[in-house]
Amino acid sequence: MGFGFSSEPLFLFLSFLFLFSNLEINTVESAADYKTLVYKGCAKQTFTDPTGAYSQALSALFGTMVSQSMKTRFYKTTTGTAQTTITGLFQCRGDLSNGDCYNCVSGLPQLADKLCGPTIAARVQLFGCYMLYEVAGFAEVSGMEMLYKTCGGTNIAGSGFEERRDTVLSVLETGVVNGHGFYTTTYQSVYVLGQCEGDVGDSDCGECVKIAVQKAQVECGSSISGQVYLQKCFISYNYYPNGVPRRSTPSYSSPSSSVVTGQNTGKTVAIILGGAAVVGFLVILLMFARSVMKKEEK
Repeated sequence: MGFGFSSEPLFLFLSFLFLFSNLEINTVESAADYKTLVYKGCAKQTFTDPTGAYSQALSALFGTMVSQSMKTRFYKTTTGTAQTTITGLFQCRGDLSNGDCYNCVSGLPQLADKLCGPTIAARVQLFGCYMLYEVAGFAEVSGMEMLYKTCGGTNIAGSGFEERRDTVLSVLETGVVNGHGFYTTTYQSVYVLGQCEGDVGDSDCGECVKIAVQKAQVECGSSISGQVYLQKCFISYNYYPNGVPRRSTPSYSSPSSSVVTGQNTGKTVAIILGGAAVVGFLVILLMFARSVMKKEEK
């Protein structure tokens, strides 16, 4: 009794495996590059460190923050004693997993040293996280002070874009309050994201984002995209004429809808796709087995 194989079920089976493996690869490849440098801010004054006390305190600070980034997306601490006291914090974007947060934060100490050297204060902002530290006595700036802004080079005035952008930005101002410091949504191909520093209260967060929105509207005008970073919050918006890529937005909602957290939406989509994939796999497997049985009967 010989074994024969029908080419059609086998082809479908192999095609399905290829499609499913490509789906996994594309998902990984399309993830946002959260470790891209956005900007760096370095104090002009450097510290003298004849005894190595500052270096030791700073190293301890970095070590603590990196280890904490495996557990939380925001952490603030102080290390050192007397004149060597250093306060530092890190924060990851609200839609990053703990693993991605750690991967993002773990490279910041070395990057801060490379970009700023032994300064008494430094801030390094990546696309997915940032870290800052200040030696005791460093003059603090206002939480509403603009640190950095960038606007897209393409202008699309007269297309109705600014009205759509302003509509969804107004939703962002409310969303960060209801979302307790982080919110992202999409409206008519405009994707927006806002986040406040982890220790900022809801009311102050809403006010900070409101100011950031106003600055974005003035500074960027009809630019297709913009990012505005204040001391205590930041916002970004992007317009996608052909529709927002799924990798760029973890949530889809309209200005009239309630807050939808991106991670829950992503999990729901993953469950649906995963369930469909399993069903498809079982169907093709049964077809394959049935073909083998028929050949055996012959």
